[in-house]
Amino acid sequence: MSKLYTPASAASGVEHVLRLLEGRWKLIILFHLFDGKVQRYSDFEKLIPGISQKMLAQQLRQLEADGIVSRTVYPQVPPKVEYRLTEWGQALCPALDAMLKWAEKRED
Repeated sequence: MSKLYTPASAASGVEHVLRLLEGRWKLIILFHLFDGKVQRYSDFEKLIPGISQKMLAQQLRQLEADGIVSRTVYPQVPPKVEYRLTEWGQALCPALDAMLKWAEKRED
């Protein structure tokens, strides 16, 4: 059953969502994980050349803490760490696709 929103509760809900996704790099990281893709830390460094190691680690930790991304560490040398979207994170894909389509309309 869908929640009924008032203007105030909708604004509060949107504010909460924006807090989860705020940060210059989070959405870019998420787009690289869509479609069930699994990425290693070093993959992100190559895919997002403008991000520092510190910022990448921080953004990934926040996404993991918020339950959007899962992190798997394999006990080997050198350490192997993989990131993927959680089921809840994967559910974000249609919303972000809709944002891209919305942005395209301005370009038309």
